[in-house]
Amino acid sequence: MPRALDRCHNIADLRRLAKRRVPAPMFEYIDGAAEDEGTMRRNTAAFDEVDLVPRYLVDVAATDLSTTVLGAEVEWPVLLAPTGMSRLFHWKGEIAVARAAHRAGTLYSLSTLSSHTIEDVGAATPGPKMFQIYVLRDAELNESFAERCRQSGYGAMCLTVDVPVQGNRERDLRTGMTIPPSFGPAQYLDVLRHPAWVWNYLTKPPLRLANVADRIAQGSSNVSTLAKYIHRQFDPSVTWERAARMIEHWDGPFAIKGILSADDARRAVDIGATAVIVSNHGGRQLDGAPATIDCLPEIAAAVGGRAEIILDGGIRRGSHVVKALALGADACMIGRAYLYGLGAGGEAGVDRALAILRRETERALQLTGCTRLAELDGGFVRRRGVAPEAR
Repeated sequence: MPRALDRCHNIADLRRLAKRRVPAPMFEYIDGAAEDEGTMRRNTAAFDEVDLVPRYLVDVAATDLSTTVLGAEVEWPVLLAPTGMSRLFHWKGEIAVARAAHRAGTLYSLSTLSSHTIEDVGAATPGPKMFQIYVLRDAELNESFAERCRQSGYGAMCLTVDVPVQGNRERDLRTGMTIPPSFGPAQYLDVLRHPAWVWNYLTKPPLRLANVADRIAQGSSNVSTLAKYIHRQFDPSVTWERAARMIEHWDGPFAIKGILSADDARRAVDIGATAVIVSNHGGRQLDGAPATIDCLPEIAAAVGGRAEIILDGGIRRGSHVVKALALGADACMIGRAYLYGLGAGGEAGVDRALAILRRETERALQLTGCTRLAELDGGFVRRRGVAPEAR
């Protein structure tokens, strides 16, 4: 496996290796999005409409990518987004990802829908961690999450607001993806081509939604029952007032994830959010929503420095990170990029994904003519086909 990872020189290479290593329903679950998947494709393609405008004859021998975000000091401005049920892609799941994030000097976000508990991930690494919650009908459940996070060393909380209902993920319907995995004749043929995945699935502890396993009568650990429970908990009647109460209850660094409009960004800051995550859920919710990089300048102007801005969506290259920072982001967040690494090679694959992106980010910063993140501003980017303003 390490030799295969050594031949992966970018995130696209890791994606291709993950496609070979992971059964089709699970790979397509990582790779897919809602309906026609236009928003997902646009998330990455939109970066191509932004050009970097470099400055030369600048001493870039020594660079510093470090920053502080969500109360945590990180070595470079790329955070790991919350992704559910990571053990579907490799049996070590979230623990492998959290350890890799710590080694890479950045922050890991654990999902409510994780396959390892808040406590287990907290104990696995001393690195900075954030826990991601939804607005659930059971307010006591989120309050219990907050207390468990305090006890387990999580420094920040993240509220995802773009899931009042589940998006229509048609690719999963076509591949027969279910939680837990259930295999018909077509799926069996594919799964049998992935013996390592099958061996780990059969011999390791059962897959479960670990953080809510105690919420079902008689302590059921059946992941299908737990999944139905948590999806019934999504509250489509939520308001900003409820979000404000959650921020007050946490009383620490708090991000609101799923912001695509300047109005919502201002509202998030007004109720006390310390960070706004510009995100469309990787295109997995509303197909037809704008690419996040296209929303970023307007949101940055609306926030006006009153909160940190994190760009999530479509990042596959270090140059994408540099473009986002120049357009007003304080940091970026990745999901699929590290999941491809997890599927390709477990913990070592996540290490590889993060090393690739960090190296690319540093190189792009140097080639742009900067040595520190604070030097990036709108003067280093231009929209393709738009003449630059006179300076």
